[in-house]
Amino acid sequence: MNRRIFLLAGAGLTLAACGTASAPPLGADGKPLPRVYKMGSPSEVSFRFLDAMNTLRSARSLRPVAFDASLNAAAETHARDMSVQNRPWHFGSDGSSPLVRAQRSGFNGRLLGENISETYETELETLSSWMAQPDTRVVIMDPLATRLGFAWYQEPGGKIWWVMMTGV
Repeated sequence: MNRRIFLLAGAGLTLAACGTASAPPLGADGKPLPRVYKMGSPSEVSFRFLDAMNTLRSARSLRPVAFDASLNAAAETHARDMSVQNRPWHFGSDGSSPLVRAQRSGFNGRLLGENISETYETELETLSSWMAQPDTRVVIMDPLATRLGFAWYQEPGGKIWWVMMTGV
């Protein structure tokens, strides 16, 4: 009796594994719609990003970066502003450059670079995307960098606007 139950249960599990998964919903362009990334607490997201970035830098024998409050503030302001403008670009709605935004936030060091992104991806997927492109990878791997500003803004529909700034 136990043997039959075991065989029936095994057959049931095998058949269940053969079932097809439902296809993701498609947009008007025929491509799968993005999945909304549920953001964790701001400190968890930020420190996951910082740890991952410093791991990448360490692999190339570069010194780690640390958060800078004024660069974080400049990044946060720009992430929200890009959402309002509905476009990822390095200039604010008032025409401000990354350097001007950093200065307005009280940054007294030298700004080295800024990476931005409009996506539905997680912070680690975004970092990976930046590492895949030479122009954004150079900002992450700048050997002079010691300070980091990192922030995001997530719209109610799930789109995330990421901003990362480095300085010394």
